[in-house]
Amino acid sequence: MPMHQYVAVTNPLTAIGARLRKALPKERFARGVGVLAGGTVAVQLLAVLVAPVITRLYTPADFGAVAVFAAVLAMIGVVSSLRYELAIPLPESDSVAASVLWLCVLILLGVSALTAVGVAMFGDVAAALLETPILAEFKWLLPIAVLLSGAYSIFNYWAIRQKSFARITATRLGQALFTVSMQMALFRWNAAGLLVASVVGQTIGTTSLARAALSSPVVRKLDWPGIGAAASRYRRFPVYSTWEGLANSVGLQAVPLLFAAMFGPAAAGLYALTSRVLSLPMSVVGGAIANVFLASAPDAHRDGRLAGLVAALHGKLAHFGLPPMLVLAIAGPELFQGAFGPNWREAGMFARWMAPWLYFVFVSSPLSTLFAVLEQQAQGLIFQIVLVVSRVAAIAAGAWIGDVLTAVALFSIVSAVCWCGFLIWVARLSGNPARTFIVPTLQAAWFGLACAFPLIAYLPFHALLDPTMWWVALGISMVLLALRSLHLARDLY
Repeated sequence: MPMHQYVAVTNPLTAIGARLRKALPKERFARGVGVLAGGTVAVQLLAVLVAPVITRLYTPADFGAVAVFAAVLAMIGVVSSLRYELAIPLPESDSVAASVLWLCVLILLGVSALTAVGVAMFGDVAAALLETPILAEFKWLLPIAVLLSGAYSIFNYWAIRQKSFARITATRLGQALFTVSMQMALFRWNAAGLLVASVVGQTIGTTSLARAALSSPVVRKLDWPGIGAAASRYRRFPVYSTWEGLANSVGLQAVPLLFAAMFGPAAAGLYALTSRVLSLPMSVVGGAIANVFLASAPDAHRDGRLAGLVAALHGKLAHFGLPPMLVLAIAGPELFQGAFGPNWREAGMFARWMAPWLYFVFVSSPLSTLFAVLEQQAQGLIFQIVLVVSRVAAIAAGAWIGDVLTAVALFSIVSAVCWCGFLIWVARLSGNPARTFIVPTLQAAWFGLACAFPLIAYLPFHALLDPTMWWVALGISMVLLALRSLHLARDLY
């Protein structure tokens, strides 16, 4: 037997790898989604498996402290490169894109230094106002987190440009494994353990992505005139996208901050876990499609295929997102209590109100990069301003009433209305009639009701039936959801 044949027979890893490569779809968009979604599935599956353990090691107040830190980091991080990183996938020339990358790095260094100065001057006061004194002890982590997470974002967009989806997936898996390991190892530190694990885990993979980018000769060449030209060419990103991103981040991240300040860190922790759990099944596909859409949309726009790409993308997102949302909205309190312990039942009440809003975020957020592709950042800025004002007003009304569940309900309702309007806006901007988005939504709703039917049928008879029947009904609904998702995944491939 020839040597090359012998190796092929006796090397099972090679054979498995070949089979996996054959299993991937041949069409580039679907193949990219498959790679990213596969890795995201593994990450989210890991999060789901360990969440019942983590929520029993840490209290809602511990989660609240980390949610407050993460919110501050997110608001600074969204402007850490003045949004120039969004322009990295756009130029046709790699040399121009490399100039944009170095522009982002220079801006990031300046923002990180300013963050360090701000933390030194106001860190203790901010921790006291937010009723999270633990953050005063770890305020020095914030500028480090801004620098490392900002660097990850910059090199991640270069990887998107290069369509290096496998590398992105590997870094996400590394982040998840490292974060979970640290959370479980440091549980005796209480909130400090969660905080350190979250900060360090978010930055894992930065070195890998940076090394891959710097291996390219075009990136290693520092072109100062090119950096200046890139700053001028894509100036609409800091002028409009920065404020758009900041408004979006404030509207979203202000929620745990306001909950912590008005209702205590435990309320912020309940909200943070609810948002995370409801986002898990949706982010499996949504995050992957968003990155692949950003990599494919510029070419589609230049070729006149953007309207069809947007319509097809929305249809996939609607069918993936709506059925799980309906089941979670119905089964929220009991599901949270059974999965995470009795301390988290109230989070399930939050879930009932938050599910519709997060569905609209799921189907709309991947399309929000359309404003960057079309360089219509001013329109995105207007939407984000309306959204943040509406959200702050809703939470303020709930705080005035003095009930945290009312605050969650009002916040979720106005958010859902705003994102629904955004979806109609995107349809027009991409050249699609509204019915192009309405029909898939109605179809997905019918499938969602079919999956949730066992739970709906149980509700009128819950007082007469054995409580274990609820879990049977939930199990049937979950099986139906799984079958539906597998069918959708097959169609995507």
